[in-house]
Amino acid sequence: MVAYDQSTGTLRYSEKPIYTTSNGCPINDPESSQRVGQNGPLLLQDFHLIDLLAHFDRERIPERVVHAKGAGAYGEFEVLDDVSDLTSCDMLNGVGKKTKCVARFSTVGGEKGSPDSARDPRGFSLKFYTEEGNWDWVFNNTPIFFLRDPSKFPIFIHTQKRNPQTNLKDATMFWDYLSTHQESAHQVMQLFSDRGTPYSYRHMNGYSGHTYKLTKPDGTFHYIQIHCKTDQGSKTFTNAEAANMAAENPDWHTQDLFDSIQNGDFPSWTCYLQVLSPEQAEQFRWNIFDLTKVWPQKDVPLRRFGKFTLNRNCENYFAEIEQVAFSPSHMVPGVEPSADPVLQSRLFSYPDTHRHRLGVNYQQIPVNQPLRAFNPYQRDGIMAVNGNYGANPNYPSTYRNMTYKPVKPSQEHERWAGAAVAQQLPVSEEDFVQPGMLWEVLGRQAGQQDNFVGNVAGHLSGAKDGVRRRTYDMFRKIDGELGRRIEVETEKLAPHPQSQAKGSAEPRFKVEASQGMGIQV
Repeated sequence: MVAYDQSTGTLRYSEKPIYTTSNGCPINDPESSQRVGQNGPLLLQDFHLIDLLAHFDRERIPERVVHAKGAGAYGEFEVLDDVSDLTSCDMLNGVGKKTKCVARFSTVGGEKGSPDSARDPRGFSLKFYTEEGNWDWVFNNTPIFFLRDPSKFPIFIHTQKRNPQTNLKDATMFWDYLSTHQESAHQVMQLFSDRGTPYSYRHMNGYSGHTYKLTKPDGTFHYIQIHCKTDQGSKTFTNAEAANMAAENPDWHTQDLFDSIQNGDFPSWTCYLQVLSPEQAEQFRWNIFDLTKVWPQKDVPLRRFGKFTLNRNCENYFAEIEQVAFSPSHMVPGVEPSADPVLQSRLFSYPDTHRHRLGVNYQQIPVNQPLRAFNPYQRDGIMAVNGNYGANPNYPSTYRNMTYKPVKPSQEHERWAGAAVAQQLPVSEEDFVQPGMLWEVLGRQAGQQDNFVGNVAGHLSGAKDGVRRRTYDMFRKIDGELGRRIEVETEKLAPHPQSQAKGSAEPRFKVEASQGMGIQV
């Protein structure tokens, strides 16, 4: 009656399906309930009613902690240029080779019902179904991020979400963190320019941000970063336009992506590499493992290698987009992680959240299934639906021969990066050079510096006085005139000190020793 077609990602139904319970029993009327007489109590024997209600109570799964609101589609990647000098990756082996993929774009900080046009970074993720496993690109639409130490990530995200007391977005929390962690300055410049409010998912770029390695069978490797340039042209909202769209159609990005594909206007992105040899990386001005830094294209030019096009919408959003599970640790031969500490942290945290959110067998969900996988040592657990490897031994058995693909790991794995340490990289003058360069770029685009100042001032004006002044100092380090302009415009909008003081004193906390971690306000 129903079968799943993996080649198209759709369910095939018979012409006239018969409605049944979840165990396949045909039902005469799904909208009536069994009872004693016409007006009597309901019957516990009515499995259809109990089954329906019990499933309804459980049909929500935890939303993603970050990247909760998003949209996606299926497509195809095609190799445009030869990169066999860099990698043995099968997907990139041969000009013209095509690989099926699925993509998901998202906002980062908002909940599942938040507006698509909010000022926020955007997630930009793809899963490629290659002959040697699924390769995931888990990117953002900005080439850098707010931090370079993964220990700060949960802390940072807390400040971008909701105040634990008021359950409201809080400008003081937001800027208190950023102004005391000034390695974030480069990403702040991106976020509060009009780049922070893209017009649609189709009109934004995607960036790996992290440094990866492309490897060859002999163990040689190159460091790379990946850029996906939209073929539709970059297009953004102004702050006012984004706010208007949030009110008019909070699902604008979702609708725009679906409608464009439905109408045959298939969006595409051309993909490029930035490449450094280990020797070049060691001598590079900026730490190539620092997620707050870009590799300037004048120093490390882009090298084209492929293009992907999205050409098919999903049939069921929950099954295919809500349950799609991306992770930077989903790699294939010819690709390896670098010593980038935030990347190393994500290699663990992404699969971990999928196991929590979707179950330990999340890779058996059709949208996540690789073309072929054989790992019988992973057995059992909730929703083991692929046959659980039948009678295959669940240990290395002499009665079940398997073959193995030898892999020679890349040599000299970041040896020059140094011994293991556990300390933060201090903020230095170098952390403000690239933000200053971006400020100069905005100055060459009509109105963009004015928009940036207005966007920051409008948001920062809601923060407390001490946080505002610390933030002005951060922007002065980027550019003296920028800091001055932000201070002038913010103070015009900020509440008068007397009005701000009423009922807004900082809460006083006292830890009661007798209550352990109890906190009394």
